[in-house]
Amino acid sequence: IGMITPPVGMNVYVISSMARDVSLRDAFRGVVPFLISDVVRVVILVLFPSITLCLVRWLN
Repeated sequence: IGMITPPVGMNVYVISSMARDVSLRDAFRGVVPFLISDVVRVVILVLFPSITLCLVRWLN
């Protein structure tokens, strides 16, 4: 999450510098859906921590 959000946003800065026709504002706007999905995933894992260990339990 830290690699796509401002103030760090390193991946967005790199993409913006490589695609010269895309402004930095447009690049950050394009990242918003991915940021929302990341936040939703983190909230789900915080609310239901047993999800993180379910694969380990299935293998035992």
